[in-house]
This record gives sequence, structure tokens and C-alpha cells, in this order.
Amino acid sequence: MKRVLLASTMAVAIASAATVIGLSAIAAPAPSITVSVPERADNFQLTDQTRLSHELHYFKDAKAIVLMSQINGSAASRANAAQLEKLQTAYKANGVLFYMLNSKDSRDAAATEAKAQGYDIPILLDELQLVGESLGVQKEGEIFVVDPKNGFKIAYHGPLAETGAALDAVVAGKPVANARVEVKSGANIAFPARAKAAEFKNIKYSGEITKILQDKCVTCHQNGGIAPFAMDSYDVVKTMAPMIRESVRSERMPPYFADPHIGKFQNDQGMTPSQTTTLIHWLEAGAPRGTGEDFLATQATTAPEWPSYLGKPDVIVDLPAFNVPATGIVEYQNQRVENPFKEDAWLRAISVKPGDRTVVHHVVSNHVPDPKLPRSKIPGGSVGSYTPGAEAQVIAKDSGAPVPGGGKLNFQMHYTTTGKATTDRSQVGFYTLKAPPKYIKRSTVIFDFGLQIPAGEARHKEVAYITAPADMYVYTLYPHSHYRGYHVELMQKTADNKETMLLSLPKYDFNWQRDYDPVEPILVKKGTKLIATWVFDNSTNNKKLNATNKDSEGSPIASYNDVVRTGEQSHQEMMYFRINYRWLDETVDNVRNDLQQQLNASMSFGMVDDNYDGMIQENELKGMMASLKPRFKDLDTDKSGGLDPAELKAGGGGMMMPRPDDADIDL
Repeated sequence: MKRVLLASTMAVAIASAATVIGLSAIAAPAPSITVSVPERADNFQLTDQTRLSHELHYFKDAKAIVLMSQINGSAASRANAAQLEKLQTAYKANGVLFYMLNSKDSRDAAATEAKAQGYDIPILLDELQLVGESLGVQKEGEIFVVDPKNGFKIAYHGPLAETGAALDAVVAGKPVANARVEVKSGANIAFPARAKAAEFKNIKYSGEITKILQDKCVTCHQNGGIAPFAMDSYDVVKTMAPMIRESVRSERMPPYFADPHIGKFQNDQGMTPSQTTTLIHWLEAGAPRGTGEDFLATQATTAPEWPSYLGKPDVIVDLPAFNVPATGIVEYQNQRVENPFKEDAWLRAISVKPGDRTVVHHVVSNHVPDPKLPRSKIPGGSVGSYTPGAEAQVIAKDSGAPVPGGGKLNFQMHYTTTGKATTDRSQVGFYTLKAPPKYIKRSTVIFDFGLQIPAGEARHKEVAYITAPADMYVYTLYPHSHYRGYHVELMQKTADNKETMLLSLPKYDFNWQRDYDPVEPILVKKGTKLIATWVFDNSTNNKKLNATNKDSEGSPIASYNDVVRTGEQSHQEMMYFRINYRWLDETVDNVRNDLQQQLNASMSFGMVDDNYDGMIQENELKGMMASLKPRFKDLDTDKSGGLDPAELKAGGGGMMMPRPDDADIDL
């Protein structure tokens, strides 16, 4: 039986009255809506109260996953949470994961509740109620025990009291004796969409659904696009309906991962809440065709060679062809080409077009000056970059990316083998400004050379920052790590200690790395720290590691049991966050390389100061900085218990940067 009916039903009251002379209004009887619990839990991804994301099917190796419906401020929910945490203590060592599911309250409210009650168990925020709807949640205190080893079967649904017995059975690989038990107590949770379920079959494919798909999907899912199939007819959508539903519920698609509660960005490709619920409800109603024109078919497009919003580049550079082997590790290839600009030039946009997207891990670049020529008055720096899923880089209004004339352009190519030999022929398209801009586009990175991820660690956190030596406007935020990158955020902390989150990716996806350009440039004041926080997953749950973890003989290169450090290859790791910006008082006629030097110099200190308090404590000296520990007390000349930047530098703790101090850094 596909769905098991609960003993209880939920009554939905519909206000209805008739006014009759001499008679009082008579309410019509409320129809009964039968709610059931499915045999299996469909995949989903939700963010918890700390902005960390959790995907159900990510935890295929878990012995069991426990979900408990919860609401804020309820004495019953609080008592249940206390009991659930006792179960977590008892079963965590057995590989059981515990979550609370909130389909009623906001994330901020849940965060306040969790802090006040001291909850250790994450609260998953089901803000669109789609997960609660599909699970059949009706009230607080319902327990769902999910068995990942058995196709994510809901092995038990019922009250908290019988959860221990259910877990004993699931962990032992046995069926639960009483798998469905009525939950009698607890406050009801309203799911308004359930009363409208019969209407979902009337959602119009023509116009309503096609508009959502055209706005959010077709850019990639078109003929010649980067997606694996073209979404060019109803028949395609109908065939792919189960996959589309799963991809949207698990938040893999559309591939835009910025937390919608934090910041507003120009290139926002995420679906709105209304678009998401409309699409999911239409799919769950069977994806009815209805009547009307099939706009996906009649308005089908072919992907342009270069971005349609930019057109054909003014200058195209062909990078040397490179033969990528089927297996093994390919060392970074530094391909140098003649600079097509003999005189100083300014760029308004750059588009890197990989020849074979399946093997191009990244492209980064820089200008290499000709030592025989006088140094240009404009700074050198990046001349374009690419990572999987990246779009063209468009320079902010009134700004330009400088390219000194002459010399060479160097493109660092990182190739990853896929099991099939191929030849990459990448191109770079430059869009030039006809006259010098007013402002200079600068870039730098927040980086940590001392990164160390412990063996088997599932949620390892690393922090690094830079400090603004002067006022600046930030135009672009771009995080990058390798396959262990799980979660990333950028926060600013002003000189008066006010903290503001600028960007949060609850779940980082290596396959879709892009620039996040704020709708309005972010003013960062002098003395502000820009703090990047990364969370890495080096556990067996992270199946992405298997993608590039083989040598030419097919043997593992790295193990989950290894400590992971900073490295260039994908089986190693990076903690990297690039920002594009301009100095407030720098113009083309007033170049401020001195500010760039100060900013780059702050990077070394920010790599070590994990609690970003402006001092280095002894326990923060890790990795390559651990050699300073024996001299810590001597270096701490003011006996404050921490090293300030001057004391660290005096002790030889300054790190050499890989690029000139006055140049833009784009590793």
C-alpha cells in the first residue's frame, strides 16, 4: 500500500453562512481532509536556524534519521525537545541523526527559541511547508524515523514515547513492530495548501508554468546550453517531472545558492517562494497539460556562442589546445599568450569559454609585464577567470578592469580527468571600454594557507579575514573551495564591532561557482574586517570526493582518514574568497597602490586570528604557524596574552604573498 492512512483526519473550517429572514446564519459542515504518511521520505533540503543546510539523501550512510515536528514557544515542543536530546545522546554513537522540523515559524524566531532553550539538535525550517505537506505532518510532536538503508523508508511514525523501540529495530536491521501509531496530543499545525490540493490540477502549464521554466531554467536547458537536456516542450517536462521535483525540493536547481534572507544580488536565479510552491504543486498534481500554447516549444531558443547580454567580444584570445588524459592528476598548466593589447586598455567585461566544460576545473589569469618596457601607470591583475557554473564577469558601472599594454597574458589552467581523454580548446573574450573609466576595478582574496581539515571531520570550520585600510565599495563576492567545501559565509565587522552578514551559502556546490554581485555596491568603512567562514566535510557522507580521488591506476589518492591541507588539486582543499571592489578615493588619475599594499598585508594576520578579535592567542598558532609557539611568551612583549600585528611580524610571522603587493590578487 503506497500510502498508509492515519487514524485521525484534519477538519478544515470553511466559513459559510446564509442569511434567512427570521433565521440565524447556519454554517455548512466542514469537509474532512484525510492526511496520510508516505511509505518513503522524498528527498529535500532545508536550512537550519544557524543557516547551515541539510539534505536528507546526503546522509545515505546514517543508520537512521529522526525528524520531530516542532513549534516555537510551546511547552509541549520544549518538553519533547528535551526528551529528543536524551535520545540523541543515547543513539548518536550508533550513527543516528536527529532533527526538529518547523513548518510554522520563521528562521529568526527559531534561532531565538533554540538559543533560549539551549537546543543542540538542529531545527530545519520548512518555510514553504512543502516538506511537512509531503510527510503528512499535522501537529507538533510527531516523530518520523527514516531508514536510509532501506530506500529512506519511513520505518516509524508516531509519538515520541515509542521512538526508542523503533530505533532499536531500525539500527538492528529489523522491521518496527508497530510502525504507525496515532499521535493524539500536541497543537495542530496549519497547512493551508492541503485544502486547495484539488485545485492544483488547474494550474496552467501554458503561460504560468512555462513562464517559471523560461525565467529560471531555460537559460541552461536549451539547445546547445550547458544543461544535459533542452527543456523545449511539454513532453520533455512531463518525462522529467520526477527529476525536476526532486531537484527543486533538494535545492540543486535552479543552481543559485545564496540565502534569500541575506543580501540582494543582481544575478539572482533562485525561484521565488511563489514560483517554487506553484511548480511543486503542479508537478505533484501530475503535471497536467491543460490547454493553451506550448511556449517552451514555440519559443525554443539555441544557446548563443557568447553571452547574449554582451554579444560578440571585441577581442577573442584562443588559448593553446591541451590534451587531457583519461585518468590521473594533471599538474596546473600555465599557458602564456601574447597580450593582444599593445597599449594600456580597460575592460568592461570578460567571458571565459571552456573548450570542454567537463575537464576545466578552473581558469585564473594575470598580466605578465615585459621587463624591457617601462612599468605601466595602471596596475596589473586578473584578466578573467572561470570555475564550473561561472558566468561572464561584468565590471561595475563607471569602473574598468585594467590591462597594462604589452607583455604576456598568463592563464593558469586546472584540468580534472573524467575517465575519458579529451582535448580542451578554451577561449577568452574581452569587452573593451572605448575610453578610460572613472574608477579602477580591484580584486583581492581572503585565503588561508594554513588550512588543516582533520581526518573524518564532517563539519570542520575555518575562519580568515582581511582588514580594509580605507573606505571601499564592494561589487562582487565570490567563494571558492574544492569538493570538501560544504558551507560558506562572508560577514563584515566594523571598527565599532557591528556585525553584518553579506553573503551566506547554506550549502556550497562545487559544480556551480559564480560571482554574487550586490544590487547596490556595499560600502565597507575603514577598519572593517571582511570575515570569511568556511565549513568543510571530510566525512564518508561526502560522496563528491570520489569524483576526482583516483590516480591513473584507479587507486584512491586521498582517504577520508587523511588530514587535508591547502593544495592545488581537487583532492586537496582551498579556503578562498575573492572580492572585487574599488577604493572610495581612487580614480584612474589617482592610483592608490599604497592602499592595495596595506590590504594585502592584512591577509597574513587574518589567516591566523580565528576568533577575529585583533589578537593572536597561542592556541591559534596552527599549521605552518605552530613553529612560533615556543617563542610565544617572548613575542608577546606587552604581556597581553596575545600577539598584535607588529608582534607577529617581529616574530617572523608575516607570510609572503604570491603576487606583488600593489597588484590585484586573484589566485
